[in-house]
This record gives sequence, C-alpha cells and structure tokens, in this order.
Amino acid sequence: MEKPFNAFEMAQKQFDAAAEKLGLDQATRDLLRNSLREYHFLIPVRMDDGSYKVFRGFRVQHSDARGPCKGGIRFHPHETVDTVRALAMWMTWKTAVVDIPLGGGKGGVICDPHNLSDREQEGICRGWVRQVAVNVGHEQDVPAPDVMTHGQHMLWMMDEFERIRGAKYPGFITGKPVGMGGSLGRTEATGFGVIYTVREAMKELGLDIKKSIGAFQGFGNVSQYAVKLFREYGGKPICVSCWDQTDQTSYTFRRESGVDPDELMSITDKYGTIDKAKARKAGYEILPGDAWIEQEADLLVPAALENQISGANVGKIHKRVRIIAEGANGPTTPEADAEIHKRGIFLIPDFLCNAGGVTCSYFEQVQCNMNYFWSREEVLSKLDEKMTAGFKAVSDLARKKNIYMRDAAYLIAVTRVAEASHKRGWV
Repeated sequence: MEKPFNAFEMAQKQFDAAAEKLGLDQATRDLLRNSLREYHFLIPVRMDDGSYKVFRGFRVQHSDARGPCKGGIRFHPHETVDTVRALAMWMTWKTAVVDIPLGGGKGGVICDPHNLSDREQEGICRGWVRQVAVNVGHEQDVPAPDVMTHGQHMLWMMDEFERIRGAKYPGFITGKPVGMGGSLGRTEATGFGVIYTVREAMKELGLDIKKSIGAFQGFGNVSQYAVKLFREYGGKPICVSCWDQTDQTSYTFRRESGVDPDELMSITDKYGTIDKAKARKAGYEILPGDAWIEQEADLLVPAALENQISGANVGKIHKRVRIIAEGANGPTTPEADAEIHKRGIFLIPDFLCNAGGVTCSYFEQVQCNMNYFWSREEVLSKLDEKMTAGFKAVSDLARKKNIYMRDAAYLIAVTRVAEASHKRGWV
C-alpha cells in the first residue's frame, strides 16, 4: 500500500539535501530541520443553532533567526499539523531567498468555511487569536491570509488582538483590506511575482514571452493574477483549473484562443469555483482537473496545492514545456523533481517563485508600523525589484555551480538562516 503524502517529510528531505551540500554541522541541522516552537490548541465556538463546536488550531514558528516569523493562516477541512510544519519551514526559506528580515511561520484551523456562517468564522478567528495572543505580534510573529482565508478574517483577528493588548497594532497582521491598514498591490502581489520570475527566466532562455503559451493550475488569487499579468505581457494562457465545491471535483477550463481572466473572474465565486455552464457558453472546454499538466505549452504554473506534480504524472508533461513556475507551495515531489531535472526543464522553485506575497506582506507591515502608505505603482515597483534580484541570485548560482534551480535556491536560503543562527550564538 502506498504511503500517504506527508508535506513535512518532503520539506525535511529537501532541507537535508541542502544541508549535506553545505556541510552543515549536526546542531544546525537539528535546529533547522524542525520547528523552533509549536502551538496546538482548541477553539470552542458557539454555532448559529446555539450548539457549541470545538475546532483544532495550530501555529508553527519554524525559525525567527532573521526576524519575526511570517506566514499565513489556513482554514481547511483536511488541515494537518505536518502540512503547517512544512509550510512554516518553506516560509523561512522564502523570506531568506528574497532577503527580507523575517523568519518562517504558519497557522491553520481544521474547518470548512464553505459550511460556516460569517458569524461562526468570526468566532474561529477571534478564538484563534485568544489562544496565541502572547506569542504573536509585529515583533514576534506576523500572520496573514492563506487558503480559504481573506481580508475580513484578518480584520477580525486584528481587532481581537488589539482588544487583548489594549492598543492599536495594525502591523500585527497583513493581508488587510486597503483603508484598514492593507497595502495597495497586495492582492495581485503573489501572482504578479510569479510572472516577474517567469519573465526573467524567459529572457535567460531566449524565449519571447509574446509568443509563449501557458497552462495554469488553480484559479484562486495566485493564478488569477498570474494569468492576468502573463496576458498583459503578451503571453497566451490556454487553460486554468479549479476546484468545484458543488460536486467536490476539479476541472480544467481550456480555450484555444486564450483564457480571459477578467471574464472568468466574473463567473467565479469567492472560493474560486468557476460556473461551468457560463464557461461553456463563453467557449471553454471543460476537461478533467489534471488536464492542465498535459497541455502543449511553453510554461506550466502549478498554483493550487502541494503534491500536484508527482512521480505518477510527471511523464504527462508535454515535450514543448520549457519552464515550470511553482506558484503553489510544495507542488512538486522529489521524485518528479528528478525527472524534471533530467529533462532539462527550467524550474522556478516555489519559495522563490511565489515569494511575491510575503514580500508585499513585509511592505504592508513596514507601512503599518510607520503609518505611511505607498502608491500601488511604488509597491509593485519595489516588488519587481526584490523578485528580480532574488531570481538573478539563484539563477547565477545555478549556472555557476551547474546545479538545479531548486538546489541553488536552497543553498542561498539555508546559508543565510544558518549564518544568522550562528551569529546569534544559538549553535
């Protein structure tokens, strides 16, 4: 029987490979392959029918050697602490590879917001904060939205934190709505960041982005804005996929003439489910959820969940594909990595490729802490500068040492975190 996928085991395996290449001492390996702190707690909530339900919540702080921890909070019915641990570790490498002064954290609650009223979700948000209020904050650990959480959730959490602390702390949490401490440019930051790195990769490979075709997995915030910018640069996105809440199945929406993200967003609900009937009417083919990986395209962008390109389906990738840009966290397993490397496909690793979100969250935190906000153009210009510098550092090292892009990104990130740990005298 096949062993179930475990994201944390995969994250540790990736770290171990980097640690071996760097020759890290055992104490540093022990420190960085595990979480520095973990909080497991229960959140009792009074439901709309008057009954009480208890939800399980987590906050994992992987490393704060380079600054306060940073990372989102997920609401998901299948959330596990090992997934949260993996995501916290990846956040450490993500902040390090783009060189912002933060560490890695992640949070989650086992729940399905589709089946909860706004009042019940507010109860979960406030309950989550009450459990960790003394362990988080702009000087310790800064949360943000993630899967199935959004700006309103962040406001409820900020309000509860400020009630407990008795003062205003807009920098406690990021991903807030504009006008309530949120940053212009934050909504599109992760997706735009993905395409900034794709743009640089295509320059390096001598590809014309205006003649390129892209296939995108997912149609949440990351994919929506990645498709949008790719199209603005002149590329042709031919498909996206999404999870359909009504029948618990994923589908790929393909149109040979190209996907129009604004058109699809107009028929997509707040959880990223596209209306199939309206999509057909607009000329889209409705294909199985995994059809995105088989498309004849120059670019593949997995921008949904982890464990999406595996040893079982990596062989379905079309021979035309030149670049894989990991918009999601951990979408490619080590087994698939080996085949992608063997085929010479240029891979932009997740914790570099999707670092636009945390980079713009950092910008939001800075703006909140100084109570002065920048224009959208200024935010996106700073984001482009950070993402391009991060990409070039990784790409230059990969070429210099003739190594895989993921390995180069890990070497840079782990080196920075290990050095910070050593200088602090922890190991």
